Amino acid sequence: MTTVLALETSCDETAAAVVCDRTVLSSVVASQIEIHRRYGGVVPEVASRAHVESLGTVTDTALQQAGVQWADIDGVAATCTPGLVGALMVGLTAGKTLALLHDKPFLGVHHLEGHIYASYLSQPDLQPPYLCLLVSGGHTSLIQVKGCGDYVTLGKTRDDAAGEAFDKVARLLDLGYPGGPVVDRLAATGDPQAFKLPEGNISLPGGGVHPYDSSFSGLKTAMLRLVQSLKDAGVDPLPVADLCASFQATVAKGLTKRAIRCATDHQLTAIALGGGVAANSGLRQHLSTAAQTRGLTVLFPPLQYCTDNAAMIGCAAADHLQRAHQSTFALTTRSRMDLADVMTLYKS
Repeated sequence: MTTVLALETSCDETAAAVVCDRTVLSSVVASQIEIHRRYGGVVPEVASRAHVESLGTVTDTALQQAGVQWADIDGVAATCTPGLVGALMVGLTAGKTLALLHDKPFLGVHHLEGHIYASYLSQPDLQPPYLCLLVSGGHTSLIQVKGCGDYVTLGKTRDDAAGEAFDKVARLLDLGYPGGPVVDRLAATGDPQAFKLPEGNISLPGGGVHPYDSSFSGLKTAMLRLVQSLKDAGVDPLPVADLCASFQATVAKGLTKRAIRCATDHQLTAIALGGGVAANSGLRQHLSTAAQTRGLTVLFPPLQYCTDNAAMIGCAAADHLQRAHQSTFALTTRSRMDLADVMTLYKS
């Protein structure tokens, strides 16, 4: 049994959690949504300052809710990459300090590996190999999970991430920030067949399209032109629910098609989702239906572990610590890092 105190400050959520193996003892998240809503998106410097103000309280609360003492903690973990460098620095510095103060091993965790491990929190018996469809505000990838720290990216977005596309479309329709939840809610009352939109296929030099890679910049442009054409035609009010439903269905169908083909081509019988867009009801419905017809298993993390949280970071760290992996105190933050390089964060 390995118990880890984990911190997550990669973007705009200040989070701390205590995790024992794949069991969450506590998970505390201080959201910054209201702080950044006035700007229509995350302001890095504002996010960093909010982390500084909240992290101490969040950490104390996580320890209290878990009912543990420092003698019960086997290691301290913090997200170190990828993310906003200033925000990451807050959590990384705090994690190192706590590990030094209490003489505990320290682990720097890759944020995307954390999203992969979110599925283990509800499916503790899940074992590799399987396919992870990771869809968030900054990342959209199809990842073959071979084992702890062993990942192969089979498909990815060539430009924007799915979550970013949701936010930009919400802004286009004056729906506020963050965009994903409100687009999802309005889509439920709209007609997904109302407007035909491009799925964002990537053309190959020799003809055909890439089976796993995707693009969302063209879809955003198509939505912009569609909305402008409706306004030019004097349509008032705009059919916002139909626009949201058509957009969401297009994203869901494209992601589903690529994930199913990728899993089938690589003889992977399970698809686990991770990231904030994994909470989207349209994607869950499309993927579940398509997977069922092909005999594939789809695993969705609980909604509270789709968005950024420290429980998933702690779960990943506990697995690494059980394998005697730990980081040095010289570890630094990085705004980007390929998931294939995750083991460079540790020494045995």
